[in-house]
Amino acid sequence: MMRLPMASDLLDYAVDATQRSILFWDTLRQRGNAFLQHSMAGNPALLKFEHEMLLDGRTLEHPCNYALLRIIPRPDDRPTDAALRPFVVVDPRAGHGPGIGGFKEDSEVGNALKVGHPVYFVTFFPDPVPGQRLVDVARAEARFLELVRERHPDAPGGPCVIGNCQAGWAIMALAALRPELPGPILVAGSPLSYWAGAPGLNPMRYTGGLLGGSWLTHMVSDLGNGRFDGANLVLNFEGLNPGNTWWSKYYNLFDKADTEPPRFLEFERWWGGYFLLNGEEITAIVDQLFVGNKLARGEVTSADGRIRIDLRNIRSPICVLCSWGDDITPPQQALNWILDLYASDEDLIAQGQTIVYCVHPRVGHLGIFVSGAVAQKEHAGFVELLDLIETLPPGLYEMLIEDKKPEMRAAQLVPDRYVTRFERRSIAALEALCGNREGERPFEVVRRVSEVNAGLYQELASPVMRGVASEPAAQAARTLHPLRLQRWALSDLNPMMWPVAAVASMVADDRRPCKDDNPFRALERSMAAAVEKSLETVAKARDGMAAQTFRALYATPVARAAAGLREAPPSLPLGADPVRRELARREAQDMLAQAATGTVRDGIVRLVLMLLGKDGTIDERTYRALRAARAELPSRFRGTQAEMREVIRREALLLRTDRDAALRGLRAIFAAPKDRASAEAALRKAGEAVGVRIDMTPSGPMAVLLERDNAALPQSAAG
Repeated sequence: MMRLPMASDLLDYAVDATQRSILFWDTLRQRGNAFLQHSMAGNPALLKFEHEMLLDGRTLEHPCNYALLRIIPRPDDRPTDAALRPFVVVDPRAGHGPGIGGFKEDSEVGNALKVGHPVYFVTFFPDPVPGQRLVDVARAEARFLELVRERHPDAPGGPCVIGNCQAGWAIMALAALRPELPGPILVAGSPLSYWAGAPGLNPMRYTGGLLGGSWLTHMVSDLGNGRFDGANLVLNFEGLNPGNTWWSKYYNLFDKADTEPPRFLEFERWWGGYFLLNGEEITAIVDQLFVGNKLARGEVTSADGRIRIDLRNIRSPICVLCSWGDDITPPQQALNWILDLYASDEDLIAQGQTIVYCVHPRVGHLGIFVSGAVAQKEHAGFVELLDLIETLPPGLYEMLIEDKKPEMRAAQLVPDRYVTRFERRSIAALEALCGNREGERPFEVVRRVSEVNAGLYQELASPVMRGVASEPAAQAARTLHPLRLQRWALSDLNPMMWPVAAVASMVADDRRPCKDDNPFRALERSMAAAVEKSLETVAKARDGMAAQTFRALYATPVARAAAGLREAPPSLPLGADPVRRELARREAQDMLAQAATGTVRDGIVRLVLMLLGKDGTIDERTYRALRAARAELPSRFRGTQAEMREVIRREALLLRTDRDAALRGLRAIFAAPKDRASAEAALRKAGEAVGVRIDMTPSGPMAVLLERDNAALPQSAAG
């Protein structure tokens, strides 16, 4: 309850507010100086970790402004083991500079270093190479992965590649073209199905339609003398949440002027680094991806049409991290590509693909990359359990993370505070999660309209724009861009800011904050909250109007008829490749014929998959115990990681094809006395991991009695 104000309260508040104002403006001055210093240094990657350049993409046969860095472990890090799987972190080139994947201790780079993995980072420079295209970037990234593989010949499989935001779809496209290069792929906050989203929400997806398509991107690139200023993309991001962008962020700095500046300056140093793209790059991205939505539909082709990017060609496990709180890449955009590719669970399994997704309940887009909590939980879960993810049978899984409890079964097997499990999901369940897709159909009209408008612009207006454009004019426009202007204008370049530093130093030496219960301080905070809420209300009304306008323009029968789409049927998933579907069918038949043959390792894998239950749930406790069980087997049965993955894939296919035949075949596999003792020891350890008791009779026939939570379940196999 607010107490009545007194004259002393007003005086205390006046002193406090004045001092906080000076500290506030001094922090903005420091931000401006950091912006200038970073620019003069060439905008290097803002990494928390020391690094060295291994390969500069500007020196390649097809040059581009990308480079490969090796992260140098610090003395207090766990020693790096060159035989462990290397990690390659790729940051997004979507307006900002590189560094978001590693500018904090708790980050993608930091998590991999903590467990001893070699870590590499794909960076880029502020200016693209003249004539650089997206295909040149893909060639460079492929060469980077080749080099990493060459440096770690003893590592299991290919490097784990982490693609943040824009880098996610770029890495997915590369993996489709060169499936032999990457190991497991993690795409974080990455849009792959660009038309998707919840009705009335995710307003960014309506922008292309409300602007009449991609013609404006073409024009801005022409006026930029063939280059597109990434600050324009950042300005679009900031416009999504004006309450935070133009008020809350700055009020928070003013409110916590004593403690907030270090965090504010650290983030703003990355947020204020604006990079350029060639006009051909950004227009290809907008035309083919954001407006065209061609990637997930397999419609992106080379200029001569001989090469097509088909995401079904990816052989590596794919991990997807997204969030319901992300208004830039909502879960629908991060996950609906799966529905574009696969019509059923059988399609996904026939294709041999393993996909794991994790949906955070509330973190925003940037929080997916920079939140310490997400880094310690979701990112760490992916990093630490990559071997488990790679051995999951083909199919769709959701990664769920919960706090470890002392009373949990086998809690001693969990090294940290979280327990991670992977639950099998169906294509139908994913459809229910992502919602009705009818809202995507109006974007088909947008695509047609955009093609017409872009064609008209290129034919009629582009020659004029290119004629009036010049590099000095383009550079002046970039310098005076609002996001750059607010930084250098509040730096030491401005003489009016010079006294601020001196006064701020004196304030810091004689700081007199008022008490938290000061009525005027409380009034200030309530007024700030009211301003934020009013801006959020305005933004919500703006977004609602944008959605209604979009539907009025593009979601009508007249619009579809005008675009020539009146009779066009809804698009269908690509489905499994017919050749792979037939190969999978034949393989399943061969497996059935050989269900009673195989090694002890094959039988143990089959039995463990059966014990996991039809839902296919597995958690890290099971995985860690199974690794211990593997040690009980003779060396000839252990196999490499790649061999184990293939065994698991085949045994999972057999169980899915005919579970009863697969279980009957176990009798023959375990009947032979040879290696029986080691098989029994391994099976007992595996049973302990999954909470069951496994009894093998001395004469050879096997009985398996499942027990979970002290409740006996029906007998699954008996001799």
